[in-house]
Amino acid sequence: MKPYSQMTAEELKQEEEALMISYRACQAKELTLNMARGKPSGAQLDLADELLYAVTPRSGYHSESGQDCRNYGAAYGIPEAQRTLAKIMDCDPKHVIVYGNSSLNLMFCIINHAFTHGINGNTPWSKLKQVKFLCPVPGYDRHFKVTEHFGIKMINIPMDENGPDMDMVEEYVNNDPSVKGMWCVPKFSNPEGICYSDEVIRRMAALNRAADDFRIYYDNAYAVHYLYDDDRPKILNLVDAANEAGHPDIYFEFCSTSKITYAGAGISGMTASENNLTEVRAMIDVSTIGYDKVNMLRNARYLKEGDAIPDVMKKHAEIIRPKFELVLELLDKEIAPLELGSWIRPKGGYFVSFHALNGCAKEIVRLAKEAGVVLTPAGAPFPYGKDPDDSVIRIAPTLPPMNELQTAMDIFVICVKLASVRKFMENA
Repeated sequence: MKPYSQMTAEELKQEEEALMISYRACQAKELTLNMARGKPSGAQLDLADELLYAVTPRSGYHSESGQDCRNYGAAYGIPEAQRTLAKIMDCDPKHVIVYGNSSLNLMFCIINHAFTHGINGNTPWSKLKQVKFLCPVPGYDRHFKVTEHFGIKMINIPMDENGPDMDMVEEYVNNDPSVKGMWCVPKFSNPEGICYSDEVIRRMAALNRAADDFRIYYDNAYAVHYLYDDDRPKILNLVDAANEAGHPDIYFEFCSTSKITYAGAGISGMTASENNLTEVRAMIDVSTIGYDKVNMLRNARYLKEGDAIPDVMKKHAEIIRPKFELVLELLDKEIAPLELGSWIRPKGGYFVSFHALNGCAKEIVRLAKEAGVVLTPAGAPFPYGKDPDDSVIRIAPTLPPMNELQTAMDIFVICVKLASVRKFMENA
């Protein structure tokens, strides 16, 4: 294949005409395919059906603590569930709070608490002139929606293969007291699939905060979500790094079983320093008399308090790995020779992040939608939905069956080529 950058104006015109024939053929099929969100497939959800039988009258409803899980109480979680989440976060179970099914909701509640009451005795954010958050980009759109909801000013922090630009992070955190937080997905980041390097995590832990209530919101959502059993990247433990740096209060770490068991019926939780946990416990004490402990018991029993997680995730990988490989093979075959974009080859997580030519992402997403394929909106991986280069598209391959994914990706490739050839034609 000849790269578009080397084509003459006439060759570009001929290519555009040929692509339009293929594109119209796709439109004529009147397809309805969706790759907008990183959802588990039905086959993945089927893996956890034993969850429904993990708690029965015969097995009993009581936690080892004696708590009847059908009743009120144990607002911070039962011991079995604390140990399960501690295995994911590699921390002391005593420092784990178990929440409901959504870790995102817990993050929202902590930020809401910071606005109404402040963190660890500091001024409530609602009384401050401005609150800022650092946002490594591309990043998780739902994180950004939370901070946008509260009117927090979000600052883009560029990422490379090691994680966020720590020179920029240090400049903001060490000197600007209005910077109160930083979003992070440190392992198999959403959507890039990057694992933060040891140096980045050490520098994060060692930040000399201008604001005492600055916290790293460390969403370890994909801590155990490997694609390859023989290639399981490890990242430095932030809990240990923060303690070693003498900054034990600098983080809130979150995780869940939402893409391990049932996406809508897992359990979530967090770990933090005792100072931070005291703050969160006080918030929980007035907001609930206890979360769903039957579900905590179900997840803990099914996952054997975390010991079964490697085997469970290996089964997940067997289902989704071929989907990732299909996406990457098509990009390698159809897009790389034409020099129309770039991408990272993730070793885990839920996404492939495609970097189109600047100024093409919105057009690719529009073309795909009109051909029957719904993608995550262009700009979604950036605060306020604004990608400054209009380049990044998040590909979510896990939900569709292989045949639908093949069709969707064939259309995606045509759309990338069509948007790109038109971009070159503009400049020819």
